Amino acid sequence: MLRFTKRADYGLMAIHYIAVQEDVGAVSAKRIAEEFGIPPELLAKILQRLAKRRLIASHNGPKGGYVLSRHPSEITVGEVIRALEGPINIVSCLDHGGCPQEPRCNLRRPVQKLQAAITQMLDTMSLAELTNDDVPKLLSIRA
Repeated sequence: MLRFTKRADYGLMAIHYIAVQEDVGAVSAKRIAEEFGIPPELLAKILQRLAKRRLIASHNGPKGGYVLSRHPSEITVGEVIRALEGPINIVSCLDHGGCPQEPRCNLRRPVQKLQAAITQMLDTMSLAELTNDDVPKLLSIRA
């Protein structure tokens, strides 16, 4: 099953919240942690990573907190995920090699196609798109 790690999930929730609060001003880590029930220590590490990658900026002082470094339409979900998790790989064998199944693997090419599609979607979806209410309908899958 493909799923975000807690760090990626919390990071997307936090940066999305910062984007939504853009008109209000800087958002404190404490406020984000309380809003979503995120452990403050974990959130601090997440916000550090996002700031290190220059996706958010911190402001000190009584009205301090975090703001986006760029407009929400200029920050992609892929950038956020990479800042928190490193390269986006649905399987480890695509970039590391050395898999014992490689000589007989018949899934390498199809998995590369899936990887490319997921990467493209994450790299073209902006934070601004996450803030709008348009949610695409999922295709029904028959079991």
